[in-house]
Amino acid sequence: MTPFANLLAVVVALTAPQPPAPAVADTALKVPFDVGERLEYEVKFGFVSVGTGSMEVVGYENVRDRPTWHTVFRVKGGTFFYHVDDRFESWIETTTLSSLRHKQDINEGRRDRERTFEIFPNRPSYIEDGKPEKPSVANPLDDGSFLYFIRTVPLEVGKTYEFNRYFRPDRNPVKITVLRRERIKVPAGTFDAIVIQPSIKSKGIFSENGRAEVWLSEDPSRIMLQMKSKLSFGSLNLYLKSYRPAQNTATDDR
Repeated sequence: MTPFANLLAVVVALTAPQPPAPAVADTALKVPFDVGERLEYEVKFGFVSVGTGSMEVVGYENVRDRPTWHTVFRVKGGTFFYHVDDRFESWIETTTLSSLRHKQDINEGRRDRERTFEIFPNRPSYIEDGKPEKPSVANPLDDGSFLYFIRTVPLEVGKTYEFNRYFRPDRNPVKITVLRRERIKVPAGTFDAIVIQPSIKSKGIFSENGRAEVWLSEDPSRIMLQMKSKLSFGSLNLYLKSYRPAQNTATDDR
């Protein structure tokens, strides 16, 4: 598992997004994100600006005749000794917030890897690149969809929340510790934030030893304002540069 494979974070369309279908808008859960939302980030290794990142809900799409939000996360940049161009996609069922599909296109240094996970909540099971089916969990989530899911959860400072929803069972539980409240300044502006520390039983940004911290805006949108993590080759930091809200959100009437 590479440093970025646990991010989310997580996730660029390989096919054109489909227009919203009325049935999706009528039945989708009330959440603080929707099609059209886009967040752009400055990426730094330590204090050096090395690239850009983005996080977007690119469209409604059907996966096995089930309506989903198609989300995309991308990190691109590098230094003279290390280059990254990673793209992650998730398809999140609009009625259950379960992940139905997850794609990774990872280019880090000399490593180049692509893989696709088909996830079946009803069985529950998953298939990686056509390999034999493996057991999963109820209401499964992948790395990217976890970042959207956590935006829907009430969070209280000082508490640790455990979720057995990661689609690969041996990596559960995913722990979310709510550390503190903080007022921060990022390129997009100044915000009141709530700081959380995610932990997954794996290598990478959200590993148990990585001690990554994520700042979420303390308002109904709960957008990711910044992220800081420690990796083997240094610290990876993301800072919000711009935010385009969706036309329809949890605070809107559908």
